[in-house]
Amino acid sequence: MLQRIITFFERYSFGVCTYLGEKFNISIAKIRLFFIYSSFLAVGFPLIFYVFAGIVLDIRNYIKRAHTKVTDL
Repeated sequence: MLQRIITFFERYSFGVCTYLGEKFNISIAKIRLFFIYSSFLAVGFPLIFYVFAGIVLDIRNYIKRAHTKVTDL
């Protein structure tokens, strides 16, 4: 049950923690905890970074998909 909930949020969220974890070879849970704790200390600034990084990752994935569609022709 818990795994289904985690999978749901990973699938429909931006995936910033997953991307950073794979990029820097750090546990995803530790990155999530960092965002949670730093949000309390920095009064929400990490949330602004998270949303900005999510938007950048979505645009990057969109460009990759569009590029592969063009090259498939």
